[in-house]
Amino acid sequence: MPPNPYVYVVDDDEAMRDSLSLLLETKGYVVKNFGSAPAFLAAAPLLPIGCLIVDIRMPEMDGLELQEQLKARMLGFPLIVITGYADVPLAVRAMKAGALDFIEKPFVPETILDSLSGAFSRLASPNERNPAATAAAEKLALLSPREREVLAGLLEGLPNKSIAYDLEISSRTVEIYRARVMGKMEARSLSELIRLALAAGMQLRMSPGN
Repeated sequence: MPPNPYVYVVDDDEAMRDSLSLLLETKGYVVKNFGSAPAFLAAAPLLPIGCLIVDIRMPEMDGLELQEQLKARMLGFPLIVITGYADVPLAVRAMKAGALDFIEKPFVPETILDSLSGAFSRLASPNERNPAATAAAEKLALLSPREREVLAGLLEGLPNKSIAYDLEISSRTVEIYRARVMGKMEARSLSELIRLALAAGMQLRMSPGN
């Protein structure tokens, strides 16, 4: 980790900004808060390189729009998305566009700290193969063809009934496969499953507009 690891928190929720700042500063991070995406975007060109933690749903400009603007302006801040909504399509869009992680609120401190550690490792060695990606690929290889089909449906945000209809199996069978996928991938939540699948390089079928 660099000697002065900068973290920029962009969230319209003041309590969340204060909570993250307190947590991260006690761990040695240099934290600067922004209450909106436009405020960060205006300051970004003059800021030291660091990791960006951004809420996905904000007024004026949401986290995905900020991500697109940073990419268009070639501002290379490693980005971690946080949200209070279990919104699978948004998670897929953010991570397909280059976000390093997707974390649901409320989260335990270790989740953010582990994610930041990985982000700064990537920042220090951008061309190195991420060990987490290798581990995720090994887990993905354990899935049967049918389990991968169920996983593909989950990553598209489809409910169990829709997956069952597409695969011509019962909803109960989908539930069984879903539990097996979560177990083999060692995922504790759907958002974690998304992160693992994308890290492993799984190609997702995106619907138009996503």
